[in-house]
Amino acid sequence: MALALNPPRIPKHRGILPSHYYESFLEKKGPFDQNYQKFWAGLQGLNIYFYNSNRDCQHVEKLNLGAFVKLRDEAPSGSSCDPGTHFSLVLWNQEIKFKVESRESRELWKGFILMVVELRVPSNLTLLPGHLYMMAEALAKEEVRRALEIPTCFLKVSRLEAQLLLERYPECGNLLLRPSGDSTDGVSVTTRQLLNGTHVVRHYKVKREGPKYVIDVEEPFSCTSLDAVVNYFVTYTKKALVPFLLDEDYEKVLSYVEADKENGESVWVAPPALCPGPAFPTSGPKLPLPASMPMSSQDKLPPLPPLPTLLNQEENYVTPIGDAPTADYENQEVSSPSWLVIPKPKKLAKVQAKLPKPPTAPKPEFKVLNRGPTRKPAASSAQPFFSTAGLADVTAELQKKLQRRLALEK
Repeated sequence: MALALNPPRIPKHRGILPSHYYESFLEKKGPFDQNYQKFWAGLQGLNIYFYNSNRDCQHVEKLNLGAFVKLRDEAPSGSSCDPGTHFSLVLWNQEIKFKVESRESRELWKGFILMVVELRVPSNLTLLPGHLYMMAEALAKEEVRRALEIPTCFLKVSRLEAQLLLERYPECGNLLLRPSGDSTDGVSVTTRQLLNGTHVVRHYKVKREGPKYVIDVEEPFSCTSLDAVVNYFVTYTKKALVPFLLDEDYEKVLSYVEADKENGESVWVAPPALCPGPAFPTSGPKLPLPASMPMSSQDKLPPLPPLPTLLNQEENYVTPIGDAPTADYENQEVSSPSWLVIPKPKKLAKVQAKLPKPPTAPKPEFKVLNRGPTRKPAASSAQPFFSTAGLADVTAELQKKLQRRLALEK
């Protein structure tokens, strides 16, 4: 019976271990930690990287030295003597305690940290010549790296945005580099400090002259890199200025994973921050307008006062109404009456406007035997008033009277 052949085992790909200026085991205790945690740590540039073991390629924590203030030796808690294995790293916004295996390891860590921060080999530490040579080599690499690298406090923002960042995040630093406003290769430096309770903002210009950067002050100072510009401001102000380093370890917007109902795939949802208060729809079908829309206060005419009760229809009364304030109108077409004049009702007997004569049929021609003058009815000054509803009856009555008169004349 033939045995099934197992597929050949492919060796697991291992990443390239990162290189560091100095590395060793290091125990760290942050400001919110209860106990020390042991890591494999390595120093590269201005960052200390922490790994779970010396075979890992990906770090689990990172500590930036841009806010460096000082190093301090200290004895462990509860002990009066210093065994030479404890020291503290004081940053501008926090203090971190370290514990190493020996006094020599502590001096090496302090020496390499000071070397990358101050860009010089320290001379006040207990170091062997070989250690000093290692630091000199690392210093040369760091100078080359910084000449090609942009500092972490350099942000592509405008003058106003730089001021707002320093004002909004004062715990992240008070010195920021940004592109120059005159569209040149130079940069600008924005600082924000507190003076007697008042925040003072200053802007400085840094010109680019060939491979060097010149700080444009009363006594111009030349630097080989942007990082050297930052170090000049920090050193000249006795570390009163701290390079701005925005903390990006924590998110500002709540996001979550949600399954798509159509295809079942998971998507990352990061909704925008909602403002307090009811949300009004910005799009969608518009509601139809009502047939009669209410008029605005400017377009509305003032309400007319109520009509007064007439005591006697035969008397000519002008009933006054209380004076009302004159209303102003934009179109200036409506007048605001202050008095309402009620005219005297006209009597029916004195109608000025005559009603049109009702249409009558043409009179038939009759042969009259008596050729005497035909008597015409006397014109009366007062004509009877007839309503338009009874015109047909009046016409019929006139025809009957006419027939009677003709009959009598015959």
